[in-house]
Amino acid sequence: MQPQVENCCPPRTAQILLLGLGNDILRDDSIGLRVARSLAHDFAGHPAVDVRETTEMGIALLDFLAGYTHAIIVDSIVTGLVPAGTVHLLDINSIKRLTVHTPHFLGVGETVALGHHLGLPMPSDIRVIAVEVEDPYTLGEALTEPLNAAFPRILEQVRAELSKMAESCEEQPGQTVSVETYRRRD
Repeated sequence: MQPQVENCCPPRTAQILLLGLGNDILRDDSIGLRVARSLAHDFAGHPAVDVRETTEMGIALLDFLAGYTHAIIVDSIVTGLVPAGTVHLLDINSIKRLTVHTPHFLGVGETVALGHHLGLPMPSDIRVIAVEVEDPYTLGEALTEPLNAAFPRILEQVRAELSKMAESCEEQPGQTVSVETYRRRD
């Protein structure tokens, strides 16, 4: 028997969550937070998109994910196989097979499964944008030079993925929003 949880989630007006993860005092580990901060300005006022950031991980992500139909999670990753700034696009099933180090991915799949088990409205489409980093362990607020140089390209890749997701929501009946329509240009 599956438990029923009623009125546990705050009402969501947006369908899509862009969630940046990281630690802003550990150099490159802050990449997810920085991406979310940068794109929050672009998507402010967009009716289909919420942009949030957190230093939380594991089961604490339930509070962020519940109530959305789609989610993109941006975080750092260290594989050592590709240059810093390389963007890896993963789905929720890929995360379960991940064998590289990143504390924020720990339990994302299990957290979503727990949300479903508890009867919470969890996103049906979750993508992780894992950005290859050079130094996620050293205290400091500046990105390493390779990651800093790649930052504009990383932003564009995340923006493009978010745009594709928003367009897929537009195709659903009753949805008439466009990412480019609401992208602020100052």
